[in-house]
Amino acid sequence: MAIINCEFWSDVLQVDAAMNVILPQDVRADTKDGKLPVLYLLHGLSDNESAWLRRTSIERYALPYGIAVVMPDGGRSFYTDMAKGPNYWTFMTEELPRIARSFFPISELKEYNYVAGLSMGGYGAFKMALGAPERFSAAASLSGALDMAATSEEIPDPGLKKELENIFGDLDKIKGGANDLFHLVEQLSRDRASIPALYQCCGTEDFLYIANVKFKNYCGERNVPVTYEEAPGEHVWAFWDEFIQKVLKWLPIPAAR
Repeated sequence: MAIINCEFWSDVLQVDAAMNVILPQDVRADTKDGKLPVLYLLHGLSDNESAWLRRTSIERYALPYGIAVVMPDGGRSFYTDMAKGPNYWTFMTEELPRIARSFFPISELKEYNYVAGLSMGGYGAFKMALGAPERFSAAASLSGALDMAATSEEIPDPGLKKELENIFGDLDKIKGGANDLFHLVEQLSRDRASIPALYQCCGTEDFLYIANVKFKNYCGERNVPVTYEEAPGEHVWAFWDEFIQKVLKWLPIPAAR
């Protein structure tokens, strides 16, 4: 495997951006276009593009699958076009994949594009898959902050609440809008669109556990399939290191040669 630290200019963000990329060596992908399947792996609120490499063995776990792993820096944006800040949603769903494909031999085809993340990144992964279902065939949330409408109401810290207002704007308008995962599920289920495969996991002692169960049940009520797993665990890297292995096993990655 090769690990590449890539810094590049983003027209969307108007800053130098960064991503870490894992690329398999001497692998021929069994894909229609002959290019590598790719997993966009998103970090949490307090992390950056280095977190997955520093805190887990993602390089070793990805090796048998012959998959490229792109780990971008998403700041503290919740992967959203911010009300007062850069357009991270546009960056993540449009500019980043285009730039990554220009640098590396990764597939553009939906069926070989996947997204996953933890905490804030779990929210981002499901938002990217449900908000741009034409781009991703599968998405995984590990301990995701999946109910942002409720979470924003319950935050006691005025500094964090102000930060969320800078990201989402009027917090009362999250529910029922483009930043509400429940609304996105409702839209796709009602329109009978092609919903990407979804995988969700959370520790039973995690502070986001109730929100995760709520989201899983909401999907079930609307006949939206979700592969759901839970286990004893808190909001910690030990849990995510274990479950990212399950995510890789679950993803529909074509066999590597």
